[in-house]
Amino acid sequence: QHFPVMASDSGDGHATLKRCLGVLRDARNDSEQFAALLLVTKAVRAGEVDAKTRRQIFDAIGFTFPTRLLISRQPPAGCPPHTFRALGLTLLACFCTDPELAGHSQILNKIPTFNDILLSPCDPDCTSMVDDVYQCLGAVLATARGPRELVTKGTVSALCQAYLNGGHGSDRALALLVGLLAIAEAKCWQRDAPQLLAVLSKLSIDFLKAEDMTKFELCEVLPHFIPLSPPLTESSQGSECLCRLYKGLADILGSKLSQSQRDPALKLAASLVQACGAEWIPAGSAGSKFLALLVNLACVEVRLTLEEPDPVELEGKKEVVTACYILMEMGIQECLREENPLLENMQKMQLMRIMEEAFGAVIFYLRQVKQEELQDPFIFASVRVLGAWMAEETSSLKQEICELLPFLVDYARKLFKEGSPAVSLLQAELASTEDSALPQDALRFLLPGFCHLTAEDRPRDILISEGAPALLCEYFLQQWEVLSSEATAPAPLTSTEMSLQTMCGVFLNLVVTAPDLVRRDKTFSSLMDVLLKSLPLLLPQKHHLVLAANIATLGLMMARILAGSAALQETQSAKEFFGAAIRFLSQAHTAQADPSSDGLAVAVSPSYVSAWGDISELWFLGMQALAGCIPRFPWLPHAALQAHWVEGLSQLLSRVTPSSVDFELITAFQAVLVELARASEQCRDVILSHHGTEWANLYGMAALEQCLAEQ
Repeated sequence: QHFPVMASDSGDGHATLKRCLGVLRDARNDSEQFAALLLVTKAVRAGEVDAKTRRQIFDAIGFTFPTRLLISRQPPAGCPPHTFRALGLTLLACFCTDPELAGHSQILNKIPTFNDILLSPCDPDCTSMVDDVYQCLGAVLATARGPRELVTKGTVSALCQAYLNGGHGSDRALALLVGLLAIAEAKCWQRDAPQLLAVLSKLSIDFLKAEDMTKFELCEVLPHFIPLSPPLTESSQGSECLCRLYKGLADILGSKLSQSQRDPALKLAASLVQACGAEWIPAGSAGSKFLALLVNLACVEVRLTLEEPDPVELEGKKEVVTACYILMEMGIQECLREENPLLENMQKMQLMRIMEEAFGAVIFYLRQVKQEELQDPFIFASVRVLGAWMAEETSSLKQEICELLPFLVDYARKLFKEGSPAVSLLQAELASTEDSALPQDALRFLLPGFCHLTAEDRPRDILISEGAPALLCEYFLQQWEVLSSEATAPAPLTSTEMSLQTMCGVFLNLVVTAPDLVRRDKTFSSLMDVLLKSLPLLLPQKHHLVLAANIATLGLMMARILAGSAALQETQSAKEFFGAAIRFLSQAHTAQADPSSDGLAVAVSPSYVSAWGDISELWFLGMQALAGCIPRFPWLPHAALQAHWVEGLSQLLSRVTPSSVDFELITAFQAVLVELARASEQCRDVILSHHGTEWANLYGMAALEQCLAEQ
């Protein structure tokens, strides 16, 4: 009997609402409460509820009554079947406008109900329910616990289906998916890859077909649906999406564009590169022209923005320039690719020239950076891309890079020491595909360039004068701790291990070219301590063989220079290090059947074969360094005897066909054997007892022959 009164109520909204709240509080039965509730929800839908009134409504009814309405299946006489559910949802949508209530467990446990409503057929008179559900889901997404709850309770799949069905509010489903992917991309793809791929498929079809502004709007949306994980390249549906996106982008970039149209297209291309390198660009003439155009446009954009930077304009362009950096990085890789290259040699030469100009602009920009701007993620992105150029292209812009080195060392030091609070700009664009690099780890991207530069006099002197060795030593210690704490099971090469290997290269350059620095700088004594402890731990783990080779060789090279230091005076750690180094060197070669004769030939040991391309130079350098260490450490021959190396090597050389041992290997073996025979009577006797004089003559080891002949 209350309905007509409420339907015609046209008095003061707030007064009516107040009256209804009183009825809600004092209602004697469901009928009275329901009548008052109808008016409350009418006011809520009309947008007449402020925060204070909303709280009063919640205090009057709490979550219990809306929950009862949601599960009630008996509508009032003459009302549609969903009346109670609709009222319950309107109240929950009202409560959800309060962030505190939106994250309440009573809202979060209704997520499955919200999902069901999205997936139910929607009659024209149910649209308000769908709107209320979207309002609730949007509010939940904005809370701390919300995204995780939405993913685990199946909302990603429900939103995908709602979007694909194209019913009422499907545009809001897409917007919510974009929001969820921005926060929890990996978890969404892990759980709902097929559904997300179906959405990407529809978006890519629309993108290819569109011939109006929709094409450019989709450029903004699509990057959110491009995962950094395998689904794109490992399924036919993913490959079809990539093909459509390539064709759509080729249409756009081949046309005359305004800046507002070009920028989203460059960002979309960058997100595709981030996800799957250049795999989405087909081989052949059209693909190579497209790739060259893409890198060219990126370089032009970088130059236009950075050569005469206007602070206000630059602020708005940072996102697109960061995307251009990704395209330039791909350009570097493609110009250097020798197997199945997408680019022809002429295109490569042209692109390298164009990129050189763009990197000149990046250097020019970085030279203007003020101290207070160092936390800006865009500076990190600029340093990272320059690091990629320095890693590969050592001859161009050398003068400019030398002038920038003090800034680069200072910047890397500040971020490393302070731990930068900078949040990543276009998070996906700054993250590595295999493990995300935190913004403070600028050193990781500069190391390959520093490795090249320490081999040259002028840049090496600048790096030394700027304190780079001490910084790199601290970084080495930190990265070693990270590696030590990682799982010991074989895994793909991590950035940590790669950084440690590259730092060994930097330090090797310094040991060879600046031994006096190694002798006087305490940094290298600290580094030596770490090397002594790390090699024995690393060597037994065969999947770390390349890093072990780097550490063994660097340690031996440094030990020659630091022979007088306390740490190397027959301490336990020194003995363990040299024992491990001898094992590394002694286990590299073995005898195996020679297919060209009936005899045996010397060969790389099976456990070393896969890594030999990366470690053979280090092995030869390590042999040379060990030979240099033997006269300086009187206890080393005993370590070699304990490892049965003198005996093993003598046996190996007496068993194999001399022609199977190349000259470089003979030289390496002879250098060590001569030093062992000179330093230790016992070693000399072991060699002689294994017919050393005979095989020394066979291999043309004149120095060893002479040494063995001496009394």
